[in-house]
This record gives sequence, C-alpha cells and structure tokens, in this order.
Amino acid sequence: MSSERTVSDDMGAGVQPRPLRDETASLRHEQNSAEVEAEPEQSLTDSKWIADGITAPREVLMVFVICMSQFCTQAAFAETLVLLHTIGASFGFSTSGSNTGQLAWLVAGFALTVGTFVLISGRLGDLFGYKRMLLIGYAWFAVWSVVGGLSVFSNYVLIVFARVLQGIGPALCLPNALAILGAVYPPGPKKALIFAFFGATAPVGAIAGAAVGSALAIVWWPWAFWALGIWLAVVGILGFAVIPDLPQTNSVFSTKSSRSWHTMAQELDLPGAVTGVVSLVLFNFAWNQASIVGWASAQTIATLILAVLIFVLFVYIELKASKPLLPLHAINGGMAFILVALGCGWAAFGIWILYLVQILQEIRHLSSLQTVANLAPLAVSGFIAAIFTGILLGPLRTKPPVLMILALASFTVGITLVATVPPDQIYWGQIFVSTVIMPFGMDMSFPAATLILSDAVKKEHQGIAASLVNTVVNYSISLGVGFAGTVEVNTRSVHYVELPDIRDNILANGLWEERAAAPRHGRPNSRAQFTLSTDP
Repeated sequence: MSSERTVSDDMGAGVQPRPLRDETASLRHEQNSAEVEAEPEQSLTDSKWIADGITAPREVLMVFVICMSQFCTQAAFAETLVLLHTIGASFGFSTSGSNTGQLAWLVAGFALTVGTFVLISGRLGDLFGYKRMLLIGYAWFAVWSVVGGLSVFSNYVLIVFARVLQGIGPALCLPNALAILGAVYPPGPKKALIFAFFGATAPVGAIAGAAVGSALAIVWWPWAFWALGIWLAVVGILGFAVIPDLPQTNSVFSTKSSRSWHTMAQELDLPGAVTGVVSLVLFNFAWNQASIVGWASAQTIATLILAVLIFVLFVYIELKASKPLLPLHAINGGMAFILVALGCGWAAFGIWILYLVQILQEIRHLSSLQTVANLAPLAVSGFIAAIFTGILLGPLRTKPPVLMILALASFTVGITLVATVPPDQIYWGQIFVSTVIMPFGMDMSFPAATLILSDAVKKEHQGIAASLVNTVVNYSISLGVGFAGTVEVNTRSVHYVELPDIRDNILANGLWEERAAAPRHGRPNSRAQFTLSTDP
C-alpha cells in the first residue's frame, strides 16, 4: 500500500491531442527511417504525452488494468493467509500450533519471490518493454494460481512450490505497471491522483481477496486459486487491448545485430542477477526453514553458508560489472539505515497480520469469513491513509523523514496492541484500533523511504532506489515470518498455543526482544492455555 509524490508541471499544456497511432507511427518512423534525419528531433518539453491521445473509456480501462496488478498481488497474499489451516487440513496437517512454521511457507514463499525478483524485473521492462513484461507477469501469475489449486490432487510440496513461483508474477507486474503510468502521464495533479488510487487498491484487494477466497472455500478451497487465475487471465487480455504500445526508449535492441546473447547478458547484468537472486532465496529459505528443522541442523547451517558465499560473489560481480544491477557505490550509510528501518517496519507488518489471523482463528475460533469481517477496517483505513499521505507530501509539504518517523510509530503501536490483547476482549478494543493504525505505517513508510532514497542518490540511480524499496518491503515480510516462527517454536509447548507465547513472539519482532527472553517460570495462573481444536 503506497502513494507517491509528484511535482506539478505544465508540461504538455495547450497541446492539441492527436491520435496515438499517429504519434507512435511517427516515433517508429523517426527511429528507423533515414529520411527523417533532416527533421529536428522533438524534445521532451515539446512532445505530447501519450495520455493526451487516449480516449476516456480506454484510459479508464488502462488505469483499471494497471491498478489490478496491486489489487491482485494483495488478494493472492490475503486469500491464502486466511485459508492457511483450511489448506493445511486438506494435506493432513492438524490444527496444532506445531504446524504453523510449515504452513507459514505459503505466505513467506510468495513474499520471498515478490521481493527478490522485483529487483530485476524493472531492468527487464527497460530493455524489453513495460507493456510486454506486465502482460507476461499477468500470464505467469495466472498459470501458477491455477497450479496452486490443482495441487489439491498432489501434495503439500506442490502448493508451496506453486506459491513460490506465483510470486514471480507480481514481481514482474508491479514495477512495470508503475513504469507505464510514469511513461504515459506527465507530472501533475492527475498523475498524483492515479498513483494515490494505485496505492489505495492494495488494502481493498487484500480484503476482497480474503472475502472471495473464504466464500469459495465453503465449496472447495482450490476454487479460490482457480478464480484468481481466471481473473488474471481476463485482466491480461484486457491489458493487451487497452494499454498503448509505448515507444522503445532503449536503443540496445533497436536493431537485430545488437540482439546478441552477450549484449543481453551485459545489459541485464545476468551474472549479478543470478547470484543476487540465488543468494537472497537461499538465505530466506534457511531463515524460514530453521523454525522447522532447527538452527543447529546441518541443512540450515549449510544453506546459510552457501547463501553468504554466493552473496560475496554477487558483491564482487557488481563491483566489476560495467552496468551493475545494483551499483554499490550509490549506497551510503544513510541509505542503509533507512532500508533497515523500512525492513523492520514491514517485517513487523508480516508478523502482525500472520499472528492476528492466528489469534482470531485459533484462539477466538472464528471462521475464515468472520476473520475477514474483523479485518475489514484495513480496507477503509488503508484508503484513508493513502489519501492522507498524499496530502501530507503534496499540499502540506511534510518532510519525508518526519513521515518515516510517523510510519514506524504506527507499526510499533499497531503490533504492540495485538501483542498485548487479552483473549476475551471485545473486538472493538485493541484489535479494531490496531487494524485502523497499521495501514498508516504501510502507506507512509513506502513513499517516505522512496523519496528519502531518491534525494540521496544521483539522477542516474533513481530507478535502483525505487527497486530497493520494493525489494526490502516484500523481502522483509518473508524474513519477519521466518523470525516469528523461530520465536514461536522456542516459546511454546508442543500441545498448546498459549496467548502469552504469541505475545512474546510478536513483541520480539516488534523490537522488544528482551520481553521474549525474560524468565516466564514460577508465574502460575499468568497465562491462559487454548487447545488448537476446531471440533465442536
């Protein structure tokens, strides 16, 4: 959930619209024909933006398709989250808390690939076209959503595998969807409004996905995945029809002679991309798997060592690459601090949403649909937070560091409220207040971090700043879930989920590690035990 600040500009004002086909044909003619060399090249300030040549109905549909990338990403995350135990039961998992670590892979695996592959998908869009990569992302997203549903006929490994690969779809869609908006619209109030709408679709998508998924699960949970796959296919087909063909701004592949594997490897920084992705995946796998097999296991230790070695190789490659995927010289101490703070905030969100659902379903014994009803304020509060953030950054000109402080405070308050909620408290107490506050942390932190990093780097590194923020946001959710699993395993008994243990888990990940490590023995009647059974 995010919004973006833009600076008002009169660029393109007073220019009479002409058909998009004429403009794109002219651009191709200027690029490929020697006859136009005598004509003066149009500058950016003299050119007409693509949005000026699109009819109103087509523009509405285009914005709809673009926003669906954010909507469906959050829907895919939320629908699986509220159905964790329903899915687990179909594969023979009991509803005991001892299985939470394994079931968490359905959430962590998706967030892992979204966060990992988003770093390179922007580069792919720059070189191969934003529209092309967006449509490929929708297609990939749809296929693996269908496979996720079909896994009911196989085993649990397949659905985890499908969820991990499903996350590559949003990773391809999100940065290229935003790039299309940036290429189509000039800076100004209209562009700011569309970006705010893009951010506001996130909480709506999460609640809608959870609600539809829970309703379909009454019939059979695979239909939640199949319905999402069908919808993504429809959106992709619509996008093919309504999104205009953008002019190719990168000349690397403008001629067939330049389309060699060597050129592509150099432009994409394939060695850096492969080593970077592999190291992040291995590290995350070890981090999440440790809660299942233990930190002292050979599997965890070997995977961590391999991840670190490959990451060192990645750093070496990036230092030597002519066009590095991640220009390390552009990252300074201030940027690193902001990224760490951002990561802590979004890790807290991942833990908050995962264990809030566990509290509602496994301690308060709510159904999936009742859980969605309890989370419904997220949609309203998230929409308000997105608009409020836009006002703070726009008319009120609030400084991004101030916004970042407010965001981290919201994360802290939200996760603390859930960590300390009594098991029998009414819904309108801490849980409701938490669902109202938490979206402000999400919707403020993303644009604040983006703007701080944007101001800290040179003009040629603006793209990598935005990519780093996207990567940290999604990757941290997955890391947070893994860290929470480790805390949970070490603070509860085998047969019971105890509310204070969940509190310890949440507080430990909310930067109160000393609370989780505090002695808890010799305090009879200080905790209530709840068996994890949904039997009547």
